[in-house]
Order: sequence, then structure tokens, then C-alpha cells
Amino acid sequence: MGVAVADLARAIAEYREVFGYELVSGPFDDPIQKVSVCFIFRENEPQIELIAPLGEASPIKRVLSGGGGAYHFCYEVVDLDLALIEIRAKKCLVISGPVPAVAFGNRRIAWFYTPARQLVELLEMRDGTK
Repeated sequence: MGVAVADLARAIAEYREVFGYELVSGPFDDPIQKVSVCFIFRENEPQIELIAPLGEASPIKRVLSGGGGAYHFCYEVVDLDLALIEIRAKKCLVISGPVPAVAFGNRRIAWFYTPARQLVELLEMRDGTK
């Protein structure tokens, strides 16, 4: 799950203090996505991606202007190109990608909106494996 935050360092500290999450990866600056991201984890819970704007042109600025917080889910797929064909057939709107993502070792990602306007990120598995 992706969570928009204004400041990664402050968010990492708050998630650690309030919820017991620990930093497991990052932070990474991704100039293609115009964001800084990191991943936090707590045993028996889903991993959370904290996402902060990287500059004034970052799309996260718009999310934060509405209050921030959880705003997208990410799913891993074996074949990103095939997954995009399938989601287009289901009347979803692809808005970005495929592009490499720094935070995922340059694995490709894509973004789309479902017909209900839910934002979803797809992450391509590396060589068919996570």
C-alpha cells in the first residue's frame, strides 16, 4: 500500500513510534516518478511504501493537498505488458508506464485507474520471480 507523506524522515519516525514499523528499504529518489520513497514493515502486516514529493512538479503534491494518506495499492505481475492488455479490456485507464522504478531495482511499473477511480500500481516480477 502506498501512503503519501510530506516528509519521509518524519513519517518513518512516526510509523516506528506509533505502530512499531521499521525501515526495510530506502529511501530512494526516483526522478522519473518525481518522488522519494522508502518501505517499512512490521511482522505479520503488509509492507507499506511511504512516498514523498521530489520537487514541486511531483504528482504527490496533489495527493498531499487533499490531506495525503493511503492512496494506492501495488500488485506484482509476471508479465506487465500482458497485465496492461487485460486491465484495458476491463475498462481501466492506464495513466503511466511501463517505466523503470528506482525503488524496485529498475523493475518496470505502470499505473492505472479502475472504473471506480481507484489508483493501482503494477510491478513486474523479475524474470517471473519476486
